[in-house]
Amino acid sequence: MPPPVTVTYSTWPTSEQVAQAAAQLFTDFATHAISTRGIARIAVSGGKTPEAVFALLASEPYRSEIDWQKLQLFWVDERCVPPADAESNFRMTNEALLSKIPLPPANIFRMEGELDPEEAANRYESTLRNTMKLEGAESPAFDLLLLGMGDDGHTASLFPHTAALHELGRIVVANRVPQKDTWRITLTWPVINQAREVAFLIEGKGKAAVLAEVLTGPHDPERLPSQLIRPSNGKLRFLLDDAAASNLPSPSNTLTATGGSHRVGTLEL
Repeated sequence: MPPPVTVTYSTWPTSEQVAQAAAQLFTDFATHAISTRGIARIAVSGGKTPEAVFALLASEPYRSEIDWQKLQLFWVDERCVPPADAESNFRMTNEALLSKIPLPPANIFRMEGELDPEEAANRYESTLRNTMKLEGAESPAFDLLLLGMGDDGHTASLFPHTAALHELGRIVVANRVPQKDTWRITLTWPVINQAREVAFLIEGKGKAAVLAEVLTGPHDPERLPSQLIRPSNGKLRFLLDDAAASNLPSPSNTLTATGGSHRVGTLEL
């Protein structure tokens, strides 16, 4: 059986409020990691929601609140395309965030999607091992890891019925995705689960049914890979708009914080 996890899901009326809350989350965890460990290591995903978050982080007040010299940025997954390709997660992040902040180039660790997929995965695993000084079977522990979820229940590049779902020993793998007729490079789910904080950012009515299945339906990660994400610290966070959360149990609390008034619910998995 998978380990028990407490899910906290926060919902806002608009996608703009979700992005604000995510930008504040990024800022808070980066600042805390730098103050306690001297460095913040954050892994990000691609997609429309992160792009809005990155645009906020590149603007005030967030831009000035983070000591970018002490932050290292990594990627959760990448498409097998060159970094200037329109489909590249790196390109989106670079245009929305990296080109506008004083993050040293040496602190940017992109997946090399232009290489052979297996080579790219091996090189990124070596990069993580060397940068974080990992030994043996030791796993990276990112301070914050941001995820999205597809309408098929995938997260990172862990797609339904693909080989990467069964990988337990590697940090990074090349994953063949037949349903998209392509290869992807992705962190493995055991690595994702070692992060100090894991947060899903999900928006839209089109995700409501599958999100409810992931959180309240039978455990079937072969079909719904997002169910594999159960952090070892026993905590998992979801930042949602009201449309995405519409099939979940009604949140019991209302709070006021960055991003405006929002509702918060919990589930035990």
